[in-house]
Amino acid sequence: MQYVVANRVPVKAEYRAEFEERFRRRAGEVDKQPGFVRMEILRPVNDDGLYVVLTHWVDQAAFEAWMKSADFKTAHTNPLPKEAFGEGGGIERHEVIISSEGSR
Repeated sequence: MQYVVANRVPVKAEYRAEFEERFRRRAGEVDKQPGFVRMEILRPVNDDGLYVVLTHWVDQAAFEAWMKSADFKTAHTNPLPKEAFGEGGGIERHEVIISSEGSR
């Protein structure tokens, strides 16, 4: 059963462009991890500044291994300053029980 992690990140308006650019230039360490499926960065369409970083994994164990890896530490070096972030956010973890895709 696929495992999905939603990291909700409240980014203040003056830091949003830099936040997005950092993901565009990211090292890509997560892409190499065993059990990694995909990542999506969701930009807010309202003014709350709440981005969502979705990562999909084959299972919870793969995600937990990533969190403990040296590559995880590398991927999270040199973060934006604390003042770039608003209140709230947090991590949500889910198992996919139903998935559907449209015809292309």
